[in-house]
Amino acid sequence: MERHDGPTATLDAMRRIVAISPFASMTASEARACAEGFAEVSMPFDWRFTQHHGYLHGGLIGYLADTALSWAAASVVGDVLTSEFRVHLLAPGKGDRFLARGWVIKAGRRQVVARADVFAIEGDRETLVATATGTVVPVVAR
Repeated sequence: MERHDGPTATLDAMRRIVAISPFASMTASEARACAEGFAEVSMPFDWRFTQHHGYLHGGLIGYLADTALSWAAASVVGDVLTSEFRVHLLAPGKGDRFLARGWVIKAGRRQVVARADVFAIEGDRETLVATATGTVVPVVAR
């Protein structure tokens, strides 16, 4: 995987940012991995973030996917912003915890294409509930 100039994100950096992000704090998100084009983030189930059937709301599933794929990109190119992402919801968000794993597909100078899978976890069982792709752009200092 091509490396770019400038600092790239690490697990320590991801943990610091997640700790000070109001939304990530509200969801009790936890940074679990961030290196070499891969990132992982998790959060516990919280009934406050459910839809009318009692499943985790799709917006939170999208948040997890976006976070994982963006941090995967940041581990290769440094600070990033999401340009677009698409989420395919595959199963209801039913579980004790949720885990998103993100990977870089292709990193260029102007954009990074990445993907993420989101899993619902109950005990030791993981169920794929969503898959996503996104385009992320490096932040250019002005």
